[in-house]
Amino acid sequence: MKAGICLLLLCEICTELSLCLDKTREPKKHKEEKKKNLESSVEQLLHRSTVEPFAEEVPLEFTLYDLTEKNMNFGFNLYRKIAMKHDNNVFFSPLSLSSMMAVFMLAAKGETYKQIVQGINLHLLQGKENCFQLPALFKQLKDNITENEELVLQQGSFSFVQKNFRLRESFLNLSKQYFDMEFLSVDFQNTTHAKNVINQNINKKTKGKIPKLFEELDKHAKLVLVDYILFKGKWLHPFNSDFTELDTFRIDKFRSVQVPMMFKSDKVASTVDKILGCIVLKLPYRGSAHMLIAMPEKEGDYASLEDHISAEVVESWLRDMKTRKMDIFFPKFKLDQKYQMNELLRALGIKSLFTAKADLSELTDQRNVKVSKIIQRAVIEVDEKGTEAAAVSGSEITAYSMPPRIKVNRPFLFMIYEEIFKSLLFMGRVVNPTEV
Repeated sequence: MKAGICLLLLCEICTELSLCLDKTREPKKHKEEKKKNLESSVEQLLHRSTVEPFAEEVPLEFTLYDLTEKNMNFGFNLYRKIAMKHDNNVFFSPLSLSSMMAVFMLAAKGETYKQIVQGINLHLLQGKENCFQLPALFKQLKDNITENEELVLQQGSFSFVQKNFRLRESFLNLSKQYFDMEFLSVDFQNTTHAKNVINQNINKKTKGKIPKLFEELDKHAKLVLVDYILFKGKWLHPFNSDFTELDTFRIDKFRSVQVPMMFKSDKVASTVDKILGCIVLKLPYRGSAHMLIAMPEKEGDYASLEDHISAEVVESWLRDMKTRKMDIFFPKFKLDQKYQMNELLRALGIKSLFTAKADLSELTDQRNVKVSKIIQRAVIEVDEKGTEAAAVSGSEITAYSMPPRIKVNRPFLFMIYEEIFKSLLFMGRVVNPTEV
């Protein structure tokens, strides 16, 4: 089976009052002094934010695993905010969104910075003097995960900047250092051309998965940040497409749909959570990731599961799992989800970022700068394809023992989880696998 996932996170920053000054109008002496001051400031910031060795940069009490645990619980908090708005399919990336918010940690000060750190559940470190330790951890996590060739996970960031909009050099340097940010100049006054430039770059980076993200742009925009993640997972033991057949998927007591149901007989790790009333399966990808599938035992009873899921619960699932031979039925599905994150982040306490009270003074010298919108779009396709045949040994199974049979034929939650660093990459809910 192959799963192709593409996620985009977009942020648009606007100014309510344009205060751009042409650098060429400054006296030469002033410009030279300013340049020296900036270079000195950047040198100090980069020295203070050196990411190697990580053992010296990050306190022992705050490790990479602390980051991924905190990020996982942030993901579950955000998931609950999304899920309570509707009963449809859900799919997003906590890692991508928190990475974008970490970029804002480099740009923000004061109350704005504090709200971001608390909102994404990373308030263990307090104070601006520590603000480079978290980005360093994000960089370490990204570098370790993306270096896994079998996992095939790519992550990157774009910054589309209004020409003549001046960013602080320290922000330019640090966002490149920690987040590999690429900067491109555009003219948002010419919205058609700016839209085409942004869409073309995003289309290229996402391998055609998202050819047209923007339908329109705000001509007052000053900066558009885009974070993208591409994931192409291949099952460690693929499903055989010859066995895929139409079968019934029960949405609720009153509705059902016909869906292509995949099948394989395999050794699968699983557990039953009696407290939350769900069956949990672990389907491994090549590399170090797997998909966790949590299906309520009672039809349509996923609300309780959503209310109580946490990093601690997931850890207990993984700890309690047993591997045995099973017949697995799992639906093919494709999700294409797009979210306006402003209201969701406000509900998590990140409020001033979107108002005139936003303090983004580490981003630019200009005043009246705020974030107008943050958008996340994610696509996932799940099917049988893979490049390796199943290498399953049946020597432990006698001819007379019938394997357990699990059919995922009702709404379920799923997570794509990187196992080495315990990082939640993606999370979703499938209520109707025939809808994107």
